[in-house]
Amino acid sequence: MMKKITIIITILIAIITKTNAQIPNNGFEDWTSMGSYYNPDLWDCFNDTTSIASVFTCERGFPGSPGSYYLKLTSKTVPGFGVVPGVAVSGKINPTTMQPESGFAYSLRSANLTGKWQHMIYGTSQGFIDVQLTRWDVPLQTRVLVASKHYVLTGMVMSWGNFSIPLTYVDGNYPDSCIITFSSSGSTPAIDDYLWIDNLAFTGTAVGISEMNTDNSVNIYPNPASDFVTIETKNAINEEVELTIYSTTGMLVKSEILKQNQQQINIADLSNGIYTITIQSKDWKENQRLIIQR
Repeated sequence: MMKKITIIITILIAIITKTNAQIPNNGFEDWTSMGSYYNPDLWDCFNDTTSIASVFTCERGFPGSPGSYYLKLTSKTVPGFGVVPGVAVSGKINPTTMQPESGFAYSLRSANLTGKWQHMIYGTSQGFIDVQLTRWDVPLQTRVLVASKHYVLTGMVMSWGNFSIPLTYVDGNYPDSCIITFSSSGSTPAIDDYLWIDNLAFTGTAVGISEMNTDNSVNIYPNPASDFVTIETKNAINEEVELTIYSTTGMLVKSEILKQNQQQINIADLSNGIYTITIQSKDWKENQRLIIQR
């Protein structure tokens, strides 16, 4: 009996460890000293670039909630760069484009990203949390978006609070990769905007892709397209309708508000490839694939 209990406890510990480890360094307890600053293990940030000015937008905050440390992102003025937002990516940031380019292996259809946060805005451009789950499509030989969420912060949270961000699924398959991006500011960073993060986890299980509208209430043409694409909605637009376009790596590349049932969108700035278009109002939503080919 004692042996059985020991085995059960061992299994439970393994399950708990696996759950906590689903996001690398999810509690931000592990940091590597770079001499005059620290970088979070298994996460990338701008510190190595801004270190030439001895300014660091990603720091090891303490005490954590729970634990010893937390992720502390702050927008700061960097000589030669202007105001730089505090950014952290669960993977690698492309040193040329300064955009996320890789994440970590992840194969579950989780429903929510949860954690603890504090955040404050000093300007007019709120920070954000972005989650992208993708998979490699063998026939297409490209990466396909499975689920995503671009969550723009609202208001402020001045003490540790819990958050739960639901993911939107656009593909019925399982992902194989995940990229999580945190930013203390939006497109116009202000000095001292901040976002603190701790105790991350994925929770719940997404069932199907019920958030997709299967009535084909949106027509997209031409498809493949080159420089312009027309979005035609069969549902009347009597409220705000948002259009978002994601690349196969899960990156948000364009966002616009549709103000009429037939509207032309300029896509000349997007590279050739396969994209996911999401059109969403308060009452309905549809996802479609767009091919850009020139």
